Amino acid sequence: SNFLRMMFAVPAEDYEVPKVYEDAMNMLLILHADHEQNCSTSTMRMVGSSEANLFASISAAICGLWGPRHGGANQAVIEMLENIQAAGGDYDTFLDKVKKGEDGVRLMGFGHRVYKNFDPRAKLLKEQADAIFERMGIHDPLLDLAKKIEERALSDEYFIKRKLYPNVDFYSGIIYRAMGIPTEMFTVMFVLGRLPGWIAHWMEQRNDPDGYRIHRPRQIYMGETEREFEDWGTKAL
Repeated sequence: SNFLRMMFAVPAEDYEVPKVYEDAMNMLLILHADHEQNCSTSTMRMVGSSEANLFASISAAICGLWGPRHGGANQAVIEMLENIQAAGGDYDTFLDKVKKGEDGVRLMGFGHRVYKNFDPRAKLLKEQADAIFERMGIHDPLLDLAKKIEERALSDEYFIKRKLYPNVDFYSGIIYRAMGIPTEMFTVMFVLGRLPGWIAHWMEQRNDPDGYRIHRPRQIYMGETEREFEDWGTKAL
């Protein structure tokens, strides 16, 4: 509630945070909490293992979260829905392009590296989105479009076979949008949910009584074993 007040209240005007917004924000922060080793968390631990300070380690994790396949995914979902809506709302044609792999079209907000079936967070956020729109009297065509896409995808053998189900990013952006949070701020909100976990990882490393070593991943060379030698010294520059 206090966080929303700091974002939206203005001096000399009464501002009461809607209870449904407060509930949604609490849910979003909890559901975006750090869990297991993902791109940003692994980056946090990797950089922290060099004894980089907390601020540098968090900065590195944020860089990992910024990408559209990680923290920027909910922003990519909104942009995808806006593009479909601007093209007349023909989601069937869009999904057909996804299935055919045309023009590099991807269905954002579906699939997860760990949750191979339905992401349990997506179900909760869908219910929260419905609650916000109902109680606040908001109508957003993007929510209707998102539900139609989900319904079509969940009944399509192509997506079922590939275990492509809605994930946490599919509805979170719609909720942020309904609350008045700019699209460019979505990843920032993601970071707020992840920060407690990141800090805990950093402190765990620093407070390890047995000490800790710098992370040093190994790699396996998969290239050619023998190649013809070409003497570049005989070639004209």
